[in-house]
Amino acid sequence: MPEELFRLPFQRYFKGIFSENMQARSRWRFGFVVAVAVSILALYPQLNLWYLTGKQWNGIYAYNDIDEVAYSAYLKALMDGRPRRNDPYTGRDDRRSAPQQESLFSIQFLPPLVVAKIGSLLGLSLSWTMIALAAFIGFLSGLVLFWLIAAITNDERVAALGALMIPCLGTLACGQGAILELLGRDIAYPYIPFLRRYVPAFPFPFFFLMCGLVWKSVTAKETRRKMMMSAGAGLVFAVLVYSYFYIWTTAAAWLFCLALVLCLIRPEGWRRELKYLALVGVLMVLAMGPYALMLSRRAETIDSVQLLTLTRAPDLARAPELICLGVLAAIMFAVKRGRVPLKNRLTLFTISLALTPYVVFNQQIITGRSLQPIHYEVFIANYLSLLAVVLCLSQILRGRREDGKRVIPAWAFVSASLLIFAWGIVEAKVTIEVLNPHNEYRNAVTPVLKRLAELARDGRDSRPATEQMVFTYDSIIADEVPTVAPQPVLWARHQHIFVGANAEENKERFYQWMYYTGYGPDWLETSLAQGNFTVVYALFGWGRLSDRLIINPQPLTQEEIDREVKAYGEYVASFDRERVARLTLSYAVVPVSDEYVSEQIDRWYAHDQGERVGELIIYRLKLKP
Repeated sequence: MPEELFRLPFQRYFKGIFSENMQARSRWRFGFVVAVAVSILALYPQLNLWYLTGKQWNGIYAYNDIDEVAYSAYLKALMDGRPRRNDPYTGRDDRRSAPQQESLFSIQFLPPLVVAKIGSLLGLSLSWTMIALAAFIGFLSGLVLFWLIAAITNDERVAALGALMIPCLGTLACGQGAILELLGRDIAYPYIPFLRRYVPAFPFPFFFLMCGLVWKSVTAKETRRKMMMSAGAGLVFAVLVYSYFYIWTTAAAWLFCLALVLCLIRPEGWRRELKYLALVGVLMVLAMGPYALMLSRRAETIDSVQLLTLTRAPDLARAPELICLGVLAAIMFAVKRGRVPLKNRLTLFTISLALTPYVVFNQQIITGRSLQPIHYEVFIANYLSLLAVVLCLSQILRGRREDGKRVIPAWAFVSASLLIFAWGIVEAKVTIEVLNPHNEYRNAVTPVLKRLAELARDGRDSRPATEQMVFTYDSIIADEVPTVAPQPVLWARHQHIFVGANAEENKERFYQWMYYTGYGPDWLETSLAQGNFTVVYALFGWGRLSDRLIINPQPLTQEEIDREVKAYGEYVASFDRERVARLTLSYAVVPVSDEYVSEQIDRWYAHDQGERVGELIIYRLKLKP
């Protein structure tokens, strides 16, 4: 029987993607080396935690961003078999009798759903799933970046340097990270941003895969191949839509810029290229249909939690924009000197990349809406600007060589690779030190969380575990509970991101947390006046803290502080059993140094003698008659 009968269509497709310009085995060797290097950076926080804790490691994953606890809590819920619309902090799931609205997590469901299924099939715990995800994403990102740049430049050395430079210098390219601490300007934060699990880590390599497919569609000669690559790009865009808002909107902005550049400069065959970009556009629109439907069913609190701001102010001075301004200037200079042809496909591709940050940071001039632009700056625009730098330098350097030889000598290639990776290690070491105390503390309290998980299964409480609420004085522990145990918590720092409780209930939960902790109105007034991070965002949201997340933040006024203190004082004065029963507690976790639950808890709840686990005590609570 002919071999053709056994050949599947997708085998031809992927052969077409990866074979051109990449057939030599030695070329992939560079790619695998880069992928391993990026994977080491991805695992650095975990390796560091293992080193710090030694034999005392309790199985916790090391986070490299404080928001990862919310993502891991949702991921754990999916791994436990809970529905897509779930709230791990309140324990409320989507049911026919109590339907839940769409949340930020349930709309961006594809990464956690895929990761949860794979982790469950492999029998991995949540922590090991997060660890494996970091290593895999680091490796895959390095490999995809190498493939993309090699396909465009046809130079494995440029591809290796670029694939290493983009992950290692991404934090520097957004003006964050280690450079701030080394210059004495601020703390070194965040850790290599694209590695935040599971977003933007999961969709990050898919973004560059889409770029590569579009490039192959633009440069392919055969109609059938152009169709296949365009279709592939459209399908990958669909993956991005249900993965992370800031990446899919950047992808859409880039495709718009590419189409605009083709229309304005009009290289040979530009009309044909637009037809295939139109095919990508059709698939994009189809992918957006269900997304728009879910978005229309979102909870009212999402817009306020996400800090949607109404503004038309231009935003032209962010680090990726400045980098891309340099790229555009270099291209124009090279074109003027005759070293780079303007209508060359690579030139147009690079220009479109360099224009994209200006679109994503200034779309509000037209739409009138801005949504935390810092996320574009830190998670994608910085990496995209570095890709533009790599392609620009490659083309200019190649334009200076008439013999067609490699633009990077071997000695320069080795030296630059070592320097770039060395900076990546510096970036990793300096930025993770900010989170070392947090990760060590999370490791220390993990036995308590594991014990809560055991208590949820012991059958002594007839209620489902998702109704056995936990109270703890410690906000870090409260954030961690849903990552390990199935019980909900009274209040946690990341609770407001989910939609199980509305804004009014979230405030009441924080009021009760303060009340049970023993904090009175005077403490609240002092905390607000001093700008206590936890208290301010719990009562007023993230947007009142700094200009990192929102344009022109409004600081708290004394009138607002006085009004909030008065409201809490009245709440405490009117606190009764009806309020207690509204949010009934099952457990209290307190430090050994406190030994007993607070006077406020003791007033309303009977409790057992407590069980000591490490430096903490777990009390079972029962509401008094």
